[in-house]
Amino acid sequence: MKFVYGKQDWKTFERGEENCFLMTNGLGGFSSLTMIGSCGRNDHAVLMACVHSPNHRYNMIHRLEEILSIGGEDVHLSSQDYREADREQGYVYQTKFTYEDYPQWTYLVKGIEVVRTIALAQGENSVGISYEIRNFSGKEAVLEVYPHLEFVPKGGLLSTEQEFTVEEGKITSNGQTLHFWTNGEFCELPLTFREGLYYAYDACDGRRDIGRTAINHKISICVAANATKKLELVYGMLPKLPMPSQIVEEVALYRETLRSKAGFTDQVAQTLAASAGQFISYRASTAKQTLLAGFPFFEDWGRDTMIAMLGCCLATGQYETAESILQTFMAYCKKGLMPNLFPEGKEAPGYNTVDASLLFILAVYEYYKKTKDSVLVKSAYQTMREIIDWYEKGTDFGIRMDEDGLILAGKDYDQVTWMDVRVGDILPTPRHGKPVEINAYWYNALCIMAEFGKFFPEDEKDYAAMAGQVRESFEKKFWNEEAGCLKDVLSGTSADLQIRCNQIWAVSLPFSVLPPQKEQQVVEVVFCKLYTPYGLRTLDPGDGEFKPFYGGPQLERDLAYHQGTIWVFPLGAYYRAYLKVHGYSREAKERVQEQLESIGAALREGCIGQLPEIYDGDNPVSSKGCFAQAWSVGEILRVYDALRS
Repeated sequence: MKFVYGKQDWKTFERGEENCFLMTNGLGGFSSLTMIGSCGRNDHAVLMACVHSPNHRYNMIHRLEEILSIGGEDVHLSSQDYREADREQGYVYQTKFTYEDYPQWTYLVKGIEVVRTIALAQGENSVGISYEIRNFSGKEAVLEVYPHLEFVPKGGLLSTEQEFTVEEGKITSNGQTLHFWTNGEFCELPLTFREGLYYAYDACDGRRDIGRTAINHKISICVAANATKKLELVYGMLPKLPMPSQIVEEVALYRETLRSKAGFTDQVAQTLAASAGQFISYRASTAKQTLLAGFPFFEDWGRDTMIAMLGCCLATGQYETAESILQTFMAYCKKGLMPNLFPEGKEAPGYNTVDASLLFILAVYEYYKKTKDSVLVKSAYQTMREIIDWYEKGTDFGIRMDEDGLILAGKDYDQVTWMDVRVGDILPTPRHGKPVEINAYWYNALCIMAEFGKFFPEDEKDYAAMAGQVRESFEKKFWNEEAGCLKDVLSGTSADLQIRCNQIWAVSLPFSVLPPQKEQQVVEVVFCKLYTPYGLRTLDPGDGEFKPFYGGPQLERDLAYHQGTIWVFPLGAYYRAYLKVHGYSREAKERVQEQLESIGAALREGCIGQLPEIYDGDNPVSSKGCFAQAWSVGEILRVYDALRS
């Protein structure tokens, strides 16, 4: 799907910063700017390199300042906001922005057309930049490009004490070296710092909204009247640099391979299949593949990876990547828990999650259904057995099976479900006790182990009997007859009766823990109370704790994060649950396909071609949080996968 935008999409500077693009390199590095080429966040960059995969990132080239001189008159093609200085307003000359596999901008100034292309190499920290200048002005024209450098860790602020050294073909600063090549004229400049870059999207979220960059060189090209020339630049972290045209060709081929392998005929699904590949990254500490939770903020987390992998890898045919991810997690299982954070350097893994381990068992099962690879099942069986044993007898973070067969989780200030926000000693969504989705996962894990028992007749544990007890206790204790749906948690507090999206997983999972009639009721209540075309609300708007807006300082954001804010990823479970309770009928599939049309519209807003983390709970008109979220993409891909079955 090629996204095309025109001048009506940036009638003002502010509108021009509403949308951005994302390119990733499979190492944790990325390139992202707005559709007018500005940096609307301090995490935007032409080249955000990753020096140790997947999360030791450096903002190397923050932005590009471009000045076109026509007969001695200077015009900015670039756009950027500043706190006190005048804006660069090249967007008024911009006539088009397109994105399919890489971004392209077109500008028209007094008979001169300039087309800028940026492409990020796959598998290395290199970015290619090219300008095609078609001069019909009748005058000589000069294009000057000033790269704004930072050479600081992602999120850091450049110091005016930082030194930059320019040598033949490379720039060195802050322990990092950036190599470059150009066919234009390179000119070293005295080091200057540009102050007060303003980031509107950080300002509205209470983050650092002011930036600083360094300029120490420019690259230029002269174009005679009635002539066409191309200016090319490449910057990278290795001495051997690919040419811009090579980067463009290889990126287009890589993304076409992703689309082709996924095998979808729907254009939105094809786009999401390519977008899913942007989250797959190499992890140096394990020497295997991993899945990053989201850009520009998040790393690879256990819970997110297990959920996102089912769509981003299995629904798209990336089975080898899925196997690599599963093998990685198996190696780090401890006391029945899967890591929520992987080790970095001397740091130990973090295990503060109750669902990652149960989701691992589900992921192995879904992998087996797709591949019939019993070798992986046999390799993972001991790990899965350990998970069940530890959950049964008890492990860290208050995780243990109660006498009724249900799982307890959480204690003190440990938030171990996906609604895990903690603000000091405030727990906005205290779910200590027996969370509904955790026990649905637990029931499914036991059913899966019973089914895998055919490979291991020597295992005498009666998983089917355990599952039977869980099913009986689940329906008896979680069902809220008055509301016609499931309680969110069994804790003995008012939180139990809150209507939340977590109950939808009790229906969408492969093994039903409820009878069909009650599954149908859950789907209907979720639609009436929580459904939007862009995601599910995390709390019923009629609840007194509902927060309609997500934004402002971190405390305000955290208090709203799971208190009504719309999340995209549960929408996948809703659609699969809807299909399930309607027997995957033709009418049900047509209904879901019709509702999914809104996802095609969502791909045009925020990060182009991607799905975000969240929206406001009241009126979801603008994406928020991470502008590209793996489990959002993965869960919608699973719906498209279900529709073709």
